[in-house]
Amino acid sequence: MTESASPENFRCGYIAIVGRPNVGKSTLMNALIGAKVSITSRKAQTTRHRITGIQTIDDTQFIYVDTPGFQTKHANALNKTLNKTVANTLTSADVILFLIEAGTFGPADQQVLDLIPESVPCILVINKADRVKDKAVLLPFAQQIAAKHNFAAVVPVSATLRFQLDGLQKETRRFLPENPPEFGPDDITDRSEKFLAAEIIREKVFRFVGDELPYTSTVLIEKFEQEGDLRRVFAAILVERSTHKSMLIGQKGARLKEISTQSRLDMARLFGGPVYLEIWVKVKSGWADNEAGLRAYGYE
Repeated sequence: MTESASPENFRCGYIAIVGRPNVGKSTLMNALIGAKVSITSRKAQTTRHRITGIQTIDDTQFIYVDTPGFQTKHANALNKTLNKTVANTLTSADVILFLIEAGTFGPADQQVLDLIPESVPCILVINKADRVKDKAVLLPFAQQIAAKHNFAAVVPVSATLRFQLDGLQKETRRFLPENPPEFGPDDITDRSEKFLAAEIIREKVFRFVGDELPYTSTVLIEKFEQEGDLRRVFAAILVERSTHKSMLIGQKGARLKEISTQSRLDMARLFGGPVYLEIWVKVKSGWADNEAGLRAYGYE
């Protein structure tokens, strides 16, 4: 907090980032706070937890909440849990960022929009605006979507290129309540390093295995130790079938080695110190449709 920012004019609040799967929610939050705390992948349905990213700028603390994309394709226990997370986040937020892709609005987008309460200020964020070649079509598209809800503002952005993110933050700040900060000025997330380690590995699983592996896989950190600057991380990737295990390991273990190497490098950058990482792949069928098991694996 700067010297000019007194408790009387400091603003702090929770901002929910919502939208259909794979619209860029995690990329947007990471870009806003300037660090990777939520996983990103071209594969849909990768974010599974309510992840908080924190940014403190002068007299404002933005507490962003990245939510899972609202699930419509499967009705298992995992997706029911994810949808409950989305609904709970919306009702407790101070501001909602409803994220859509420029030029695209379908039934999945409408399903999320229908969940947004009228009582919470909601900003329509049109992501990937840089991909629209004919900028003349962007305004009528924005007007068409804006008519579907009483939006507090409409902001076109590109999360990848960081286009208009300052403008989005200025609009967001207008609706944050006057509160003292809840976190320290250098905090970027309320999640533990152990949780972030699991998310980093899970991101690499989706990035390197892609469409070959069903999204019902997860990562457990079985041991997380710190000795000075060194972190020792022992993790297990859970899959539902032995064929999925083979996909992850790859020929002569090459794919699992690449997942491990890239995960370790990302952890070292995020944690600011060296990381020793061991990963195993384990088969546990039916884990995604077992409510008690989901709670044991950290799904609320």
